[in-house]
Amino acid sequence: MTQVLFYLMPPVVSSAEATTNSPVVTANTNPALYAMHLLACQLAQQAFVKQQWVYIHCQDKQQAHAIDELLWQFEPSAFVPHNLKGEGPMTGSPVEIGFDRIGANKSRQVLINLADQAPPFAVNFGHIIDFVANDDQHKAVARERYRQYRGLGVNLQTQDLATHPLN
Repeated sequence: MTQVLFYLMPPVVSSAEATTNSPVVTANTNPALYAMHLLACQLAQQAFVKQQWVYIHCQDKQQAHAIDELLWQFEPSAFVPHNLKGEGPMTGSPVEIGFDRIGANKSRQVLINLADQAPPFAVNFGHIIDFVANDDQHKAVARERYRQYRGLGVNLQTQDLATHPLN
């Protein structure tokens, strides 16, 4: 059965702090979304280390390119081989980033969902990672995704990162 883990994001730092700590944050970047994107990339890196193939599903092309750029900012020792869907080697890379309704080009174990909706192909993955950003607008959208996943009959879990941070 497909397992979905929702990470409840902790309160974010001020946008001034986020901007000074990140080369890809712009004046228009929402700090809550940036924190979520950074965690998604870190989780993709952890999955890569465990030799799990990952598909990061984005809302749109702009978000997909932002995730691609963020992964390029990792230290060389933590490099994550990745590509945007339709680019890269014929055999694919361990982490693929896309935004269409079709999903990954090949079988992968982990789906990291950054889109506003649960993708229709979600049940093709054994493990799904999703997020609840710490602002009211994005919480409402995440609640709807939670309902969508529940309708798919998957096993749902949550982890509050404020009280149970990742190792």
